[in-house]
Amino acid sequence: MTDTTARQELDSTVTAYRRTADVGVLLGKLDQIAHAHSTADLIVALEPHQQLQEVIGPVYEVIIEREPDNARALIALAQAYWLTGRGPDVVSGLAERARAAEPSYLAAWHMWALAESAPRERTERWRQVVERFPDDPMSRVNLADSAASLAGAEDDPVALKLAVANYEHLLARATREEERAALNHALKALRSLLR
Repeated sequence: MTDTTARQELDSTVTAYRRTADVGVLLGKLDQIAHAHSTADLIVALEPHQQLQEVIGPVYEVIIEREPDNARALIALAQAYWLTGRGPDVVSGLAERARAAEPSYLAAWHMWALAESAPRERTERWRQVVERFPDDPMSRVNLADSAASLAGAEDDPVALKLAVANYEHLLARATREEERAALNHALKALRSLLR
């Protein structure tokens, strides 16, 4: 490699890829760039290319190869895999590694819960996330939505009560009027199903 920066090399490679659409050349160049530069430089270089998962994934694969416990890199790769349809098992495995490497990293927990495809197990994962991060509204929204979906699909009264309780929790903390209206609407529909 020359004295050019990771950003320059990556930008040049992406420009050439957009012109030729040659995936083989792209992957070869990404591998060279990723091996030639530090993780910090690569992360900065990737910023303008966040929408190109075919660029993000291969670079993060190399980063994880040399830093197998880098939780943020594991989640970045999991997101790239998720968006390219690699499947929940692979994504969940990366998220589990990230949770083990950095147990307080909320994004790892989110990805772990999102990657579960079975509704009941996904609801249970979101319950665990909320238990660990009780002040995270996104986790609670996902738990409520997952529980409501499970309640509807399986006529599950326990899941229904879980959904209602979590929407009520969110409503008590909602500050925007449109947020309160949406939560009230959801609660009205769910409460009508309570026996």
